[in-house]
Amino acid sequence: HWDLHVPLILEERGKEEEPLKVVLGRKLKKRCSWSPARAAALLLDSVPILKWLPQYRIKDWLLGDVMSGVIVGILLAPQSIAYSLLAAQDPIYGLYTSFFSCIIYTFMGTSRHISVGIFGVLCLLVGQVVERELAVAGYVTDVQGNRTGLGSLENGTFPDCDRSCYAIIVGSTVTFTAGVYQVLMGLLQVGFVSVFLSDSLLSGFATGASLTILTSQLKYLLGLKLPRTQGWGSLIKTWIGLLGSLDQTNMCDLITSVLCLLVLVPTKELNERFKSKLKAPIPFELFVVIATTLASHFGHFKEQYGSEVSGHIPTGFMPPQLPAWSLIPRIALDAFSIAIVGFAITVSLSEMFAKKHGYVVDPNQEMYAIGFCNIIPSFFRCFVTSAALTKTLVKESTGCQTQLSSLVTALVLLLILLVIAPFFYSLQKCVLAVIIMVNLRGALRKFCDVPRMWRANRVDAGVWLLTMATSALVNTELGLLLGVLASAFCVLARTQRAQTLQLGQSGDRDVFKELTAYKGLQTLPGVAAFRYEAPIYYANQTLFKKSLYRNTGLDPVKERARRKRLERGKKQEEERKGAEQSPEASSGNFLPHALPFHTLIIDCGPVLFLDTAGVAALKEVRKDFQEFGVQLLLAQCNTSTIDSLRRGGYYDPETGNVERIFHTVGDAVRYGQSLLSQNGDCDTSF
Repeated sequence: HWDLHVPLILEERGKEEEPLKVVLGRKLKKRCSWSPARAAALLLDSVPILKWLPQYRIKDWLLGDVMSGVIVGILLAPQSIAYSLLAAQDPIYGLYTSFFSCIIYTFMGTSRHISVGIFGVLCLLVGQVVERELAVAGYVTDVQGNRTGLGSLENGTFPDCDRSCYAIIVGSTVTFTAGVYQVLMGLLQVGFVSVFLSDSLLSGFATGASLTILTSQLKYLLGLKLPRTQGWGSLIKTWIGLLGSLDQTNMCDLITSVLCLLVLVPTKELNERFKSKLKAPIPFELFVVIATTLASHFGHFKEQYGSEVSGHIPTGFMPPQLPAWSLIPRIALDAFSIAIVGFAITVSLSEMFAKKHGYVVDPNQEMYAIGFCNIIPSFFRCFVTSAALTKTLVKESTGCQTQLSSLVTALVLLLILLVIAPFFYSLQKCVLAVIIMVNLRGALRKFCDVPRMWRANRVDAGVWLLTMATSALVNTELGLLLGVLASAFCVLARTQRAQTLQLGQSGDRDVFKELTAYKGLQTLPGVAAFRYEAPIYYANQTLFKKSLYRNTGLDPVKERARRKRLERGKKQEEERKGAEQSPEASSGNFLPHALPFHTLIIDCGPVLFLDTAGVAALKEVRKDFQEFGVQLLLAQCNTSTIDSLRRGGYYDPETGNVERIFHTVGDAVRYGQSLLSQNGDCDTSF
């Protein structure tokens, strides 16, 4: 009985809600206040190297940082040259990109381990924009694949610009615009958006883009001189072009590609299998580049067999140049998707390695860092960068402790830029394509994980498959967009599919669980308890009411309609028979059965929030059940839900709906049972 049990009573703390004007004023004052201490803190937050460099432990960290920096630099050089092909740029620009990004992230990044540089998916996106703008500007590709001429569209702006010059102008402009987007997102403190890009979405996008990258490199393996396909379905168009040109395969390039694959694939696997025993991965890519360059040079592959080679790679640095402002309106949308992908990959890797090694990264500062890694290098003929998983794993496994290793990597790249770069003149492009394809193994292995993903979570697996298929078969940007929409729809759909479940009590304990999930639970006389496992808001409030009415056995709308029909029938009967009345109508019982409870309890523990529509739905439910003699009680409401109920006018003493807060379902049940003595019967007839 209610009197024999002491309900849980909690005293609420007083809340003083400040006016919005006061809150905004205080935050604005905090942001805009200026003092030496504030300036110093802002400088340390903006340039994190000033925090950790004075605390650098030379004896413990220097050797690992130097070793990892040198190894990553050696591995990065051939990859930078290779990925320049993917971005539709000359090899020298890939080296520039890796060099500048390493230096800038060292000063501005908060992660100790990630390696920022060229990433294949971003190179693909940049390359698609570059090829599109080259075609718009009038560059044409002849049957042999040679790009010639500049149309009249851009002659007035870049009169002396050849194909290579215009390609890097487009690439650097895209990079500048993407960097501006990223810095603006950092200023607006929207680093939290990364949480909305799920792992399944990013993995599916990367795998789909990897298929496109793989397909785009096949023409170099076969020595075919084909233009890059544009628009939707580029992967299918590329395969059609490849199959139609197989008779033009360059046997020299094909043999070189097969030999490189036979060397790199097994040696990469050996590096991964014995990475715990090796102090550093063996740079087989560098060995292959050196060997094939020497073979191509002394074998005269270009002159005798027509093999495409890297060509002249200048030493030193070119003078800086401004982005092409006139191009920004045309590439702004492309740059936005590139900015989002680059930031999401960087933050995901940063947080993953920070969690592994026990430190914290700042997502907003990462936004600034990767933004300036794009803005500043864009003036020095570079293209878009982000964190790269493969090189980050190499850094971690070779003893990296801080971003000082990135400075060492930059010194290795500087040596290559100043001295070694011209020696890669005879390096075949098919070798660079092989390097790209071999590095895609990790993304392509995700196909083997699909059955496991499907067993673990079909929703995530569905998002992965949709994003991957759209990115590969239709369009990479559309794949990302559909993946985001699918993820958001799945979250929304889960709140739409929530059910109202009846609860039962376990013995004499205050434990109430779903009757359909556990055995041995008991229902209570006169009281029915239900749990709704989702927030109640505008999108699902109708489904909440339908589910509740269905499970309680009462649909007030249908019952009102039934009553009206019976009343009309009663009147018609009276008109025909005068004073004679229908027994069913005169009894006042409009249902052939009675509800077995007079108190309905809703466990609101899973209800994280209510909006205006949710409060209105609860008011309607309460009114409907009160009409048929059933009292509605809410239990285990969190403070946010209680505040919403109060602001929405759910509690109204003038109408008799006084505020009753039950912190446990047991308290609500005992209160409901205490009404038995007042009603005298547990059945509610109407």
